[in-house]
Amino acid sequence: MNPHLILAGRVLLSVIFIVAGFGKLTGAAGFSGYLASLGFPAPLVMAYLVGAFELFGGLAILAGFQVRAVAIALALFCVATGVLAHLGEQSALLKNIALAGGFLVLAGSGAGAMAVDKTRRESRYA
Repeated sequence: MNPHLILAGRVLLSVIFIVAGFGKLTGAAGFSGYLASLGFPAPLVMAYLVGAFELFGGLAILAGFQVRAVAIALALFCVATGVLAHLGEQSALLKNIALAGGFLVLAGSGAGAMAVDKTRRESRYA
């Protein structure tokens, strides 16, 4: 597999989550209002949890840390948020499903050669 293409894919998949997660953390009050309108319990707590999950999940994918596990978690998150929050918005729902597909491909391929986990994998076998 081409390590440069896997890195490019990780960057492209991660940036939306880094930006969105940061936005949710810095604008938690506004996002919690949206969550409250959807009927979520403890919307402010949920806003911080979702923001942190998106930000740190995106950073993990970008850095290549625990990529397989994080990619599966983000794929499930994309499908869940698509169904729970974007069911009436076809383009947003399809975007989430496409992102989930990208994360599943990443989970199958792994982080690639240019990743934080690469040094950990190599040190185990040295």
